[in-house]
Amino acid sequence: MTQSSYDVVEVVAMQLIGSDASVIPVSAELSFRTSDPYTVRAVFTGPHTMSTWLVGRELLSLGMHATSEAPAGTGDVQVWRDEDPDYTLVSLSGVEGSALLAAPSEPIVRFLAGTEALVPIGTESDRMDPEITALIAALLTA
Repeated sequence: MTQSSYDVVEVVAMQLIGSDASVIPVSAELSFRTSDPYTVRAVFTGPHTMSTWLVGRELLSLGMHATSEAPAGTGDVQVWRDEDPDYTLVSLSGVEGSALLAAPSEPIVRFLAGTEALVPIGTESDRMDPEITALIAALLTA
């Protein structure tokens, strides 16, 4: 997808932290559409691979106030601020394994502020109601 198809896009330089404490640079493109206000699309690109994840926007927002003792998220994605609040940690778990990523907090905060300026958290359903109604109507007339 191109950047123009999203309402808010932020590219974040992250570091993949290996189990042996090795560090691999990773780029994460965070994308948000007002037509899908619950979801953030995160495309992680490393030296030899690319992986796309759909992350709850509210989870990402809660993670900016969470700690390692009580991270946001209980499933495949967890987010929390590092002991140094200038950094945010993201844990991803999937069928192919697990990853721990570290990122500067500022671009994530900026990204979330951009999404909330368009669709404040807690008002997502207001944005979705017309689309759900249109979908139901289309299904009933198909």
